[in-house]
Amino acid sequence: MDLYEKISKEKFVIAGPCIIENEVMVMRLAEKIKALAVERNLPYIFKASFDKANRTSLSSFRGFGMAEGLRILEKVKREFELPITTDIHESYQAEPVSEIADILQIPAFLSRQTDLLVSSAKTGKIINIKKAQFLSGKDMKFPAQKVLDSGNEKILLTERGNMFGYGNLVVDFRNLIDMMELGFPVVMDITHSTQRPGGLDGKSGGDRKYAPYITKLANSIGVNGFFFEVHENPEEALSDGPNMIYLQKFPEILDIL
Repeated sequence: MDLYEKISKEKFVIAGPCIIENEVMVMRLAEKIKALAVERNLPYIFKASFDKANRTSLSSFRGFGMAEGLRILEKVKREFELPITTDIHESYQAEPVSEIADILQIPAFLSRQTDLLVSSAKTGKIINIKKAQFLSGKDMKFPAQKVLDSGNEKILLTERGNMFGYGNLVVDFRNLIDMMELGFPVVMDITHSTQRPGGLDGKSGGDRKYAPYITKLANSIGVNGFFFEVHENPEEALSDGPNMIYLQKFPEILDIL
């Protein structure tokens, strides 16, 4: 059974730090999160970004670049025998990233970018399209169709909340149901849904206390995947700290599943 067939039929977890801060931290998190998932018989996909191209401020940490990031992700994949996902922002990145990543993640802000979707689809890898904060679940049939028309049927659709006024996100669970009706596995991005974009004067804020409740609600309606950003010490994280889950609290959330 290949990865897409497996995660189409089973509940699964995507988790890892927001961004590759350093190799030691990434390797340690991958090892510890894998152990938690194995204990609960949950298929696990490791996620970390090699570049955060949509940071609020030019001065914010973006990562160490694609070459170094892919080297570290390949090491995680090899040493822990884990499938890997990471996000891409430019169409030229699709081919080199697909040599390491099992799933190419399309950022929410870029989910309508035709060239990005087409180049990703042509790699033959699983394409995880995150729903834009300005789209409805029903509207996701159009990005998905671009991938289908490019010859790739291995599609995931991810919910991460909709803009609700300035600097706030709200999850409308009707969107999850509508995306499930499109016939693709659906993922609930728990931690990004608790984000407050640009809410900390030059960087994004958030409130992780809502994560367990969003997990319970998404689980209750039968989504396939659950996406979490996890960190040993979110207060010291270089990106998305306020909405990331403490590693020591993560077992309690996984137990919900």
